Amino acid sequence: MTSKEIRQSYLDFFRSKGHQIVPSAPMVIKDDPTLMFTNAGMNPWKGIILGNDPIKYPRVADSQKCLRVSGKHNDLEEVGHDTYHHTMFEMLGNWSFGDYFKQEAIDYAWEYIVDVLKIDPANLYATVFEGSKEEGLSRDDEAASFWLRHLPEDHIINGNKHDNFWEMGDTGPCGPCSEIHVDSRSEEEKKQVPGREMVNKDHPQVIEIWNIVFMQYNRKADGSLEPLAKKVIDTGMGFERLVRTMQGKQSNYDTDVFQPMLHKIGELTGHTYGKDEPTDIAMRVIADHIRTISFAITDGQLPSNEKAGYVIRRILRRAVRYGYTFLGMREAFMYRLVPQLIADMGEAYPELIKQEQQITPVIKAEEEAFLRTLDKGISLLDKLIADAREAGKTEISGIDVFTLKDTYGFPLDLTELILRENGMTTNEQEYNQALEHQKEMGRSANKQDLGDWISLTTSSPEGEAEFVGYDELEVETRIVRYRQVSQKGKVFYQVVLEKTPFYAEMGGEVGDTGTLNGVAVVDTKRENGLSVCVMETLPENIQGTVVARVDADRRQAIACNHSATHMLHYALRQVLGNHVEQKGSLVTPDSLRFDFSHFQKVTPQELRQVEMLANQLIRNDYPLQESRHTPIAKAKEMGAMALFGEKYGDDVRVIQYGPSIELCGGCHVSGTGRIGSLRILMETSVAAGVRRIEAVTAAKADELFYRNTDMLNSLRAMFNNAPDIMATIQKQLDENSDLKKQVDDYRAEKAAQIGAKLVEKAVDYHGIQLVKLTGDYDPTMLRNVLTALRGKFADQRVAIVGATYYEDKPMISIFLSQPLVDEGKNAGMMIKAAAKRIQGGGGGQPWMATAGGRDVNGLHDAMEEMLNMLA
Repeated sequence: MTSKEIRQSYLDFFRSKGHQIVPSAPMVIKDDPTLMFTNAGMNPWKGIILGNDPIKYPRVADSQKCLRVSGKHNDLEEVGHDTYHHTMFEMLGNWSFGDYFKQEAIDYAWEYIVDVLKIDPANLYATVFEGSKEEGLSRDDEAASFWLRHLPEDHIINGNKHDNFWEMGDTGPCGPCSEIHVDSRSEEEKKQVPGREMVNKDHPQVIEIWNIVFMQYNRKADGSLEPLAKKVIDTGMGFERLVRTMQGKQSNYDTDVFQPMLHKIGELTGHTYGKDEPTDIAMRVIADHIRTISFAITDGQLPSNEKAGYVIRRILRRAVRYGYTFLGMREAFMYRLVPQLIADMGEAYPELIKQEQQITPVIKAEEEAFLRTLDKGISLLDKLIADAREAGKTEISGIDVFTLKDTYGFPLDLTELILRENGMTTNEQEYNQALEHQKEMGRSANKQDLGDWISLTTSSPEGEAEFVGYDELEVETRIVRYRQVSQKGKVFYQVVLEKTPFYAEMGGEVGDTGTLNGVAVVDTKRENGLSVCVMETLPENIQGTVVARVDADRRQAIACNHSATHMLHYALRQVLGNHVEQKGSLVTPDSLRFDFSHFQKVTPQELRQVEMLANQLIRNDYPLQESRHTPIAKAKEMGAMALFGEKYGDDVRVIQYGPSIELCGGCHVSGTGRIGSLRILMETSVAAGVRRIEAVTAAKADELFYRNTDMLNSLRAMFNNAPDIMATIQKQLDENSDLKKQVDDYRAEKAAQIGAKLVEKAVDYHGIQLVKLTGDYDPTMLRNVLTALRGKFADQRVAIVGATYYEDKPMISIFLSQPLVDEGKNAGMMIKAAAKRIQGGGGGQPWMATAGGRDVNGLHDAMEEMLNMLA
């Protein structure tokens, strides 16, 4: 079976068992503060598992795009070195939400693996949870009994809590799990060591392919367990590993999932996979990482220096450096792999096809930028090596190496390779200490202590609050539950209401603020499908009815900016073309930010057209036409814009203002006229093929107008209310430029005169006409004097050595005539050595150099050292 056939067979099998087949959710998560990426097949179902979302389908199956760069067996730096771990992978999964449980889950797994796929049962092993005394949990004999119907007892293996008890986090749903392992070793190896002894021993040919989680407990904040109200089956089968097993390969990379890509990499780089281990590792890294990078960009996550964007940039740069170091690729090439990826996976994931024109230029630009970084890093490392040699050392500071990696993105393994080639090492202890310090700071900044949820009502103890904020900004409601949260030494409360007017931060729009019974709500967030009010203190009467009131002025400002993004989006498509698509946004009370696809800078003329058209739409005062429960197919027929990387349900909310139609769950004005006006502040680049516009509306647009008007009036007053202020300012600039040139000419002439007088005072010093400068000198004037002397002494050995000060700051300087430079003397090197005497640094060219410092008392010693080097 091909990989495509295997994927389809899984979905077909579970469809036959009454499961709803759903498309993969985006790999990039945008509205869950606890996760940046989908790292397990269950992530899209967290809301249901936690009881926050309603169960639409009790049985579900899919193939989910996942990304892991940390955790058990998932250290990014190890990917490519083995044959079965990946950053991006597909997880085949089936779920039961309060429907079937252990028996059916085990029976379905066996039927699919043995009856459908025809995998030899003799090669299969199942693990079950062995129990835990500290948890008060016994062995999962129930799961073991169901496995005994399919497997001999010696193929059922007890597993410890680490391997066979799955937990969503420090708190929340959890339970025992049962893993299915397959032994793909040769018959000779199996006779020597039984497969049961190799399970969970990291053997590359005895691997886990399926994990069946039996969620039956809830972990509380105090660590205790309580039964889960509705039991959940959560299974995950690694698609790449399954294909490897089915195709009889020893490596995931030998299957048809990766072979076409590896062949393409070989074609572009001139290498053949399977000939050399270092080269093979590099090719595996690139084959794995191109998938991750492309899918992330498709889902709307661009490489950047923050959060999820930094992870993607780090993965891309790792692939580039492997190509650079082991495949000799000094130019961008990974972007040329995108068509091959689309050929391999575009049928299963058509979003790749639709986003090809976005993916390719982003990867190309990132590659080129990092290759420039590599060149800069090599120059910096060369300097560190030269400095170490000059000091008689063979070890580079670990802190310097960490700075190269952390500040300049220069990879550690490449640093170590270059150091080895130069007979150098680095201080690993210093490096590791710096790395651990950085990690600890990150952990401290993100650490949250979450208390247990405290329920206050039995009528609706679980589930999402009813959102009424589209229609009402003040309602009477009840607190359903709350919990205390501690972070960075501060304590605050998360509160869930029965019904809420507060919009929770989502889709780029910030959350509402307001009050509960007069007590401040400082933010509203979404967490695991819940709308959560954030408060620094709780209302006095939390048991009774509370009045929830949204800050109406703030909400109105947010709504103006959000509706304006729709006007802006429509105007951009009209002016620039239909290739324009939203790539991100930020809507706050003060401003809006809109990212969109476009492959060149928007010209001032185009920006003016966009702003004028958006304001025309605003002045037309189109009324809000809202449809809150429109089938997704009908919405698309209406022409509504859907955004890549967003997760939509079967029913969506459609927002229409005249010709602008979009899918959107945010807060909007009743008519475009309420926006007042829109003014664009700036247009910049975010990444290759992605531009950003920042703008203001309503009162903030008025403020901008008033500031600009005041500034213009002040300028007019400065120029005596000249009728043509632009012409007057230009005249002043031209006159100033002429005067500046005259001053520069005068300074150059004066510097030459001073220089000539200095040389007249020269004394003989070892055959050199030497001028010594001490005392108070303006450093700018001194540099000008030394510069003016260049070329004046083509056949004379002349040197000017200065140890001066200005405003209590020391400065040293050296001028050498060309004959001295030809003899091998170097002013830059001399200054660098002498600058240490004044606790400073500097440099320059062989004929002239200067340095500043902090210690005036060191000037005499600096002068002596320069004279000694000159002799």
